[in-house]
Formats: sequence, C-alpha cells, structure tokens
Amino acid sequence: MEAALDFLRGLLGSGAGSSMVLVGLAAVTVFVFSLGVSALVISLADPMRRRLDRLAETHREDTSRAQTIAAILQPLAAYVLPKKDWDRSQVSRQLVHAGFRASGAVTVYYATRALLLILLPASVLVASRWLPEVPTAKIVFYAGVAAFLGSILPGAVLDRLVARRKRALRVAFPDALDLLVVCVESGLGLAPALQRVADELTVSHPELGAELTLVNTEIRAGVERPQALKNLADRTGLDDIRGLVALLVQTMRFGTSVADALRVYSEEFRDKRMQAAEEQAAKIGTKMIFPLVLCMFPAFFLVAIGPAVLRLIDVFGQMAR
Repeated sequence: MEAALDFLRGLLGSGAGSSMVLVGLAAVTVFVFSLGVSALVISLADPMRRRLDRLAETHREDTSRAQTIAAILQPLAAYVLPKKDWDRSQVSRQLVHAGFRASGAVTVYYATRALLLILLPASVLVASRWLPEVPTAKIVFYAGVAAFLGSILPGAVLDRLVARRKRALRVAFPDALDLLVVCVESGLGLAPALQRVADELTVSHPELGAELTLVNTEIRAGVERPQALKNLADRTGLDDIRGLVALLVQTMRFGTSVADALRVYSEEFRDKRMQAAEEQAAKIGTKMIFPLVLCMFPAFFLVAIGPAVLRLIDVFGQMAR
C-alpha cells in the first residue's frame, strides 16, 4: 500500500490527491469484482441456465456413448448387418421413429441382437452345470427358447419405444397445432412460428419440441423449407404430421394463405379427434362384455343364487333322512 502511495505521489505530486485516486481505484476494483461474482451466482442459480446446461451435457454424453459403442461394435458390422438394403433401411426408419438418429444406431442394434442370440443360450448352458438333475433334452429346449427370445427381444423393445414415442408425439400434436395457428395468425412467418412453438413445447412436450427445433436448424443450414418439413414427417412417422406437412408444402407451392390453411386443417383435425373419441366410446360396450362375463357375473350369481342353492341342499338332505 505504501509503495503504491509513493508511486502515485511521484506521479501526482500531492499526497491527498494520490490517496483519493488510490481509494477510487480500490472502489472500482471491488465494484467490478462484485459484479463478476454476482453474474456468476445468478448464472449458476438461474433454473433455465441449469436446465440448458443439463440438457447439453446429457446430449454430449449420449452422443459420445453412442459413438463409443458404435466404434467398439464396428468390427462386427460386416457379420451382423443384413446384406439387403431394404431390411437395413426398414430398421433404420424404426430407429429414427424411436428417436435414435446416430449414424451407428443400426450397427448397435444388430450387434446387440447378435450378442443376445449368443449370450442367452450360452447362459442357459453354463447354468445347466449347477443343475445336474435337469435332462439334456430340457436343457437344449431351454437354450432354443433363450435363442428365440434373444432374436425377438430387440425388435420387441424397439417396437415398444417407437409406439411410446409416437404416442407422446400424438398427444403433443394438438397443442402444437393450436399454437402454430395462433402464431401465424398473429403475423409471424412460418419459420419464426415453428421456432416459437418449439420453444413453448420444450418443457411440456420435449419430443415434438426437439423435432420442430431440428426443422428450424435444417432451414438455417440451407435445406429447403419443403424438404425440411418432409424430413419432419419421415422422422415422426405420424399420419397427422404428414398431413400437416403436405398441406404446408402445397400452400407454399401455390402461394395461398398459410393462416387460412392452418385454420381449416385445425378445424378438420379437431373434428377427426372428436370422431375418434366417439368411436372409442362406442367400443366400450363391446369391450366390457368379457370383463363382465369373466369377473362380475360369477360373483353376482354366487351372491344371488348361492343362498337358494344352500337351502335346496339342506331340504334335500332332510328329505333323504
């Protein structure tokens, strides 16, 4: 401190002035340091920032994990991948519908299927060493069942993931459509409207929000807007989204009003949902027949006719005496 004061006295030639300058510099330093600490604390405490960081970290971990697994299983690709491009493209389409868009997803799927096909029967054969009383024929049968399960289990899990993701997208689509109609009618263009809808759906429906964000990313990257929308329909695999994409592409091609087209499609989609709900309600009567016959009617007959049957048994017993 004294050395700093001596240096300032030599520059300014006044003790009081140098002291004031030193105090001012210290105050500025403390103020800048406080601002930095406050900004750091606010950024760490901001829930949106924490969520974005967590999502980015999760995405990086998933990407690195998928790349690592694909790199490990790459030597098996020549042996496990199907030779026909049709089978490979069909599985690739199902993986995209399930949300797996990594380049090595097909390799990981077929490698996992091959490993299960080998490991499950091998596990049965290894476990048979501790079960000497089990006949060899049963062990071979169990190994065959394990191999069968290993061959169909990845496909069943993939179909379940596809169905779950499509259900989530189908549930989110009405909200997204209504938000898109409101955004377009308020004066936004199609791309800003899609971005606004994607931002609004990030928390409530992250699957559809991510798909709409990817559409905007493709448009910014230089992909033509009709092609980006068609890619959205291909990734989701939903007929409702495919119909919306066809409507938007046709609207952009002929230059008609996007707001009017979306309003008409929204009304038709709402009528379609109402008809689907009425159809499900009409099927309830038929679906309730089997639970009633198998579960409720036996208990009802037991309660209603049981006492009478017991009395008849007692009467016939007394007559037999």
